[in-house]
Amino acid sequence: MPGALFFICALVFHAHGQLQTCPVNINFSARDLSNWSAITGLVDGATVSYTGTNAGLTSIPEYNISIPGIEVITTASTDRFGSFPTIPTINGYAYGYAIKLGSTATSHDLNSASRNPGGFTRSITYTINVPAGPVSIPYTMTYAYALVLENGTHNSNEQPLFRAMLETASGLVSCASPEYYLPTFNNAGGGGQGGGASTGATLDSAAALLDGFTNSPELFLSYAGQNNGNGTWLQDVWTKSWTEVTFDLSPYRGQQVKITFETRNCDPGAHFAYAYVAIRNTCAGLEISGNSEACTNSHNTYSIPALAGATYTWTVPSGWTINSGANSNIIQVTPGTNGGEIIVRQVNSCTDLKDTLAVTTTLPTIAGAVNDDNRVCTGSNSTELLLSGERGDVLDWLVSTDGLNWSSTGITTLNYQANNLTSTTHFKALVQNGTACSIDSSIKAVITVDALSEGGTLSPGSTNICEGESPHIELVLSGNSGAVLNWQTSSDGLNWNGMTPVYQQPNFLPGTIHQTIYYRAVVQNGVCPEDISSVAELKYFAPTYPAASITPEFSSICYGTSVQLSATITNGTSYTWNNPSVLASPGNGSITSLPYSLTTRATPLVSSAIVLSVYNEGCPNAYSDTFHIAVIPPVKVFAGNDTAVVVGQPLQLNAVSDVAEATNFRWTPITGLTDPGIADPIAVLTASNAPGIYYVVSASTPEGCVGTDSIYVRVFKTPADIFMPNAFTPNGDGHNDVIMPIPAGIKQLNYFRIYNRWGQLVFQTNQVGTGWDGRLNGTPQSAAVFVYMLQAVDYNGNVVTKKGTFVLSR
Repeated sequence: MPGALFFICALVFHAHGQLQTCPVNINFSARDLSNWSAITGLVDGATVSYTGTNAGLTSIPEYNISIPGIEVITTASTDRFGSFPTIPTINGYAYGYAIKLGSTATSHDLNSASRNPGGFTRSITYTINVPAGPVSIPYTMTYAYALVLENGTHNSNEQPLFRAMLETASGLVSCASPEYYLPTFNNAGGGGQGGGASTGATLDSAAALLDGFTNSPELFLSYAGQNNGNGTWLQDVWTKSWTEVTFDLSPYRGQQVKITFETRNCDPGAHFAYAYVAIRNTCAGLEISGNSEACTNSHNTYSIPALAGATYTWTVPSGWTINSGANSNIIQVTPGTNGGEIIVRQVNSCTDLKDTLAVTTTLPTIAGAVNDDNRVCTGSNSTELLLSGERGDVLDWLVSTDGLNWSSTGITTLNYQANNLTSTTHFKALVQNGTACSIDSSIKAVITVDALSEGGTLSPGSTNICEGESPHIELVLSGNSGAVLNWQTSSDGLNWNGMTPVYQQPNFLPGTIHQTIYYRAVVQNGVCPEDISSVAELKYFAPTYPAASITPEFSSICYGTSVQLSATITNGTSYTWNNPSVLASPGNGSITSLPYSLTTRATPLVSSAIVLSVYNEGCPNAYSDTFHIAVIPPVKVFAGNDTAVVVGQPLQLNAVSDVAEATNFRWTPITGLTDPGIADPIAVLTASNAPGIYYVVSASTPEGCVGTDSIYVRVFKTPADIFMPNAFTPNGDGHNDVIMPIPAGIKQLNYFRIYNRWGQLVFQTNQVGTGWDGRLNGTPQSAAVFVYMLQAVDYNGNVVTKKGTFVLSR
């Protein structure tokens, strides 16, 4: 058979109505190679034979290297390339043991720099004494194989391979001796087998896939190619998962035959092959694998081991449908309602086998539903759940607190008693109608578990109410668990009556009362017992509630001024103020007659709330009313820095206030001003105003709050110029400590620079009003003569330049 990737075999001997003995350790049940002979070596080269019983031998090293080339597998694992188990279970039949023939080793592992001396070969052989008897009674062998082959890119006759061989005294039985390898288009350069190394053949991937091969995603280190000492990582290993094969030895009854399994690397030696073989230990001829009990309308698989070059004929019970595989060794069927027999015949040039499997049918599983949803209170509770409408047996009851993650209970009865639940829980049953039918889960039931009712707390808990007082309070329920069923009232705190109509809100506004009264709320959470909130008491006092009126309630004053506060008390015996320190004549707190009038003046410096509290003897509650006084902050005005002008020079004045509401400006005197009623008039002064003039500006708010500031304008009769003092005394006494130019009619100072006697620049600026304090880098300079240079632009745009000296005197 061309194009097979991996091989595992199993031997089964089956005779209809006759039990036949199988060869000892044919399936490696002794966990070693007893009764098997083995060979490892080079392809067409030296070999090492292991003959005899090989009792206790479980591993044989690859030829001339230390890694195993033949090994008995007794514990299943997963193959690295094929991801299949190393010991198979095929359609319900579990093999116990397997053999691995070969490894990923190549001639590179013999430390050869070239592809010679060729590939490895490994084989195991069992000599079978076929029991005498009629040739009409089958004596079959069934094996399973799985393959891992590296694509050698050689012509097909040089590719890595696996093969099974059956030999009699007459020679090789070809129909029972298949070969498995990766097919190529045989287009490699070179001479093929016997003609030297062959490389470059193209893999016939379509044929490989058709033969059941799969390209493994696992990368491997290939040493293919001339002198490829470092190797190359490739993804060109192909695998074939477990496949069963059978053949009949009945024609050789009374004779001796040999069964051999062998793997070979590629002939040039740089590509590997290995295979797994598992053998059945039954001798009953052909056997159909599959469930003898089928579920109606499900999908079932029945199979027999494959036979090289065979044809297959299947017969199924009436009403059954073969969905696929009618001409193969594996069929997919949909069972009908009737049982009967599944019959298969398998024929090739050396075998004609037949088997019958009696089958019964079962109706599909119906999971049913759990009746019914319920609601309970947490803690001590009990609910009986019943599954109904089901078909099949209860395998288990499952529980979940979130409806997603389920846990087993181990209960298999139709009913389930759910007791003492503390959280909402979901329940469903797993049902199966016989082992052939699928397991299904029922429609679930949900038991909702309510938390215990919590009555909560009413606040305020206690309130005093005097006669005639409307309680400006709201009773608020908090910390409760559950809904309010109703509010209750009581006159003594012992006997309670529900409100009519029913009141179910969490807050309540009491009206005017004329006796002590108690309130509480009745709360229930779901089906849990009711609970009662804490009690709120409204305590009644017979003395009447104080009464008064005030004026003004709201007022606004300027900083440092006062406002008159007036009150008329119509009921009460005494009064207090919360802030008497800001009041003039606040009174002594005694009320001599009713109505009682109070008048005082308040002079707060910041916005304040002045509270008048009135008391009536015997009533614990005070009547309080509040005078809200807004104090406008002090109005601060800045008229600008003192300055100097020449006669006729326009001077832009600009006053600002820190209070946004102070927008009403007034300048005095109005001499030379364009508009004395704005913040920024222009002043033009004459010679008559020399040597200077003081301007005062005020700013006021709509409430009449006023702030003022002044500015002195020095008037020079000279043309526009900039003057420089000839000396200064920076002694820190506050007099003549800084030297700076004095501008007259100057709109811009370009620079003012000072140099010492060595020409070093000690100070410079372009800001009018900024001068030198006699220091250089923070160090006071000694008394000396200094040179200055300055340049400015007058209000007419003329450049004024001056230089000279001045004296620093200490």
